[in-house]
Order: sequence, then C-alpha cells, then structure tokens
Amino acid sequence: MNPLATHVVTVTLNPALDQTVVLDALTPGAVHRARSVRKDAGGKGVNVAACLADWGVPVAATGVLGQDNAAPFQALMDAKGIEDRFAWIPGETRTNLKLLDGATGDTTDINLPGLRLTADALVTVRAVLRERAARDALVVLAGSLPGGLPDDTYAGLTADLRARGARVILDASGPALAAALAAPVGALPFAIKPNRHELEEWAGRALPTLADVADAARDLRARGIALVAVSLGPEGALFVSDAEILRALPPPTEIASTVGAGDALVAGLVAGLHAGLPLPDTARLALAFAAGKLTRAGANLPPRAVVEAIAATVRLERLAG
Repeated sequence: MNPLATHVVTVTLNPALDQTVVLDALTPGAVHRARSVRKDAGGKGVNVAACLADWGVPVAATGVLGQDNAAPFQALMDAKGIEDRFAWIPGETRTNLKLLDGATGDTTDINLPGLRLTADALVTVRAVLRERAARDALVVLAGSLPGGLPDDTYAGLTADLRARGARVILDASGPALAAALAAPVGALPFAIKPNRHELEEWAGRALPTLADVADAARDLRARGIALVAVSLGPEGALFVSDAEILRALPPPTEIASTVGAGDALVAGLVAGLHAGLPLPDTARLALAFAAGKLTRAGANLPPRAVVEAIAATVRLERLAG
C-alpha cells in the first residue's frame, strides 16, 4: 500500500494563537485580575493534528500562517512530530482571546480578525493536498475561512479531494458549511462534525430534542454523507451512519479547560477511521479524546492508557433508524 494513502492531513486556513486567561469569575463590566495566562498555537486543524500526534497517528498539517508570529506553531509541530507543510505569508496570524470563568468552567471566546487571503495563498496548500491526498487518505478541513476567501472554498477543496479518492472530514460552520453541503453527491464530504447550533443553522429550525437532532442528521446522511457526528457538549455526541445511529455519553470528567474539546472529538473520530474501527468503537474513542482533553490545558491528550481507560467507560445508546 502507498504509505501516503494512510497519512492524515489537516488543513487550517485561519489558524490562531489562543490566549487563555483564567479568572476567578467573569463579571461583565467589572475589572478582573487574571489567575493565570497561557498562549497556545491553535486553530481547529492544528488542534486536531496535535491530538492525533499525541495518539501516535502520523499527521501532516497544512494551511496558511503569518510569518511574523509563526514560531509558536513551528515549536508545537516540532515538539509533537507533526509534519509542517504550512504556507508562510507576510503578516501576523490572528490571536483569539479565551476567558475561562473559574467559578463556572465556562469559556467566553473573543475571536479577532485574521489575515486576508487571496486564491494565490492556497497554491501551496493545494500542492500539499495533491501530494498527500492519495486514495483513502483522510483529510480534515477545519475552522473558519479567513477574509478574502469565498464561502465555497471548502466545497471546492472537497470536490478536488473526492476526485482523488480521499475521504474528507469537514468541521466548519455558517456559509462555508452550507456551501459544502450544497455540493453534488459526488463532491460531498465523507464525514462532518457540526455541533447542535451549527446543525440548527443548516436545518433552518431549532432542534431542542435528541430526536430532532437525529432527524436532521439523518437528512444529511440521506443526502450522501457517510458519517454525521453531532457534538452535544455535556450530553455527549450523536453518530449517524448508513448502518446505525448511536449516542455516546461521556463519563463525569474534571474540567481543566474546554478549549479544543470539539477538535479533540474530531481527532478521535479520525483516529477511529484511520484504524478502521467499527462505529461503536470509533464513537467511544472520539468521546474519550474529548473527555481526556478536558483534563488538560491546550490541545493535549493524556497518555494513551488513560484515553483507553476513558473509552471503556463511554456509554452507548442505540437509537431507532
């Protein structure tokens, strides 16, 4: 087998330096004294790659970085053994501010504008994908699109990758997700991972119950998406394939940081697909990645044995198809 075919590639077109400020409690309008501050190289695809590397999956990361503050990203990839295939362009990668309320555990995100890109900035990214996207490769397209790129950017990349036989896992929202889901059947992602709010945006209606979420996920599955995973926060996640519908419930978890938990779930999903696991085992692994990451600051997993122990405690419920 071509070794590149088993390689995983993540694409982050709008990466960020995540600056997390921990407060005793967040009170709007008040002056706060920070308990601690940390800065992590991030962005959805970067976080997915970091968790996969911790698990031992060979992974390359591509996208676009501002060269003026790319050092933290390079340090992260060097430390975790992630293959760096980013395009560096003039300017600074954006900073996202995350305010963690120590009293409630809630995180308030303030996402700053990123670099404005043109189609020319994607030349390197497309070249990496042409090289890496052999048949059955797993390619993760994740995160928001930077200014300057059209809403159908992910749709176009997905169509190109599908034509090469790659399986695309898409984690996006808003118009970028809608454009990708409006593509013809042969150009749809293999899997998507919306949260409940993102699924509601696509469906154009509220989805207050688990049955409502399952109905909307089934609609996407019927359109031709092989696997729909809907993250439900503390309520776990819903996994819909052609064969079954599963709800995975995480064990009680002591939370150090919620930053990147959804990205860890995507990484667990990809790790399961990479290993060829059946859906129940993939669902357990995805929830274990997310729960394990909650115990760590930044996009970091606990040791493999700890993640495996968490996976063994994930409870599965089968829903009627």
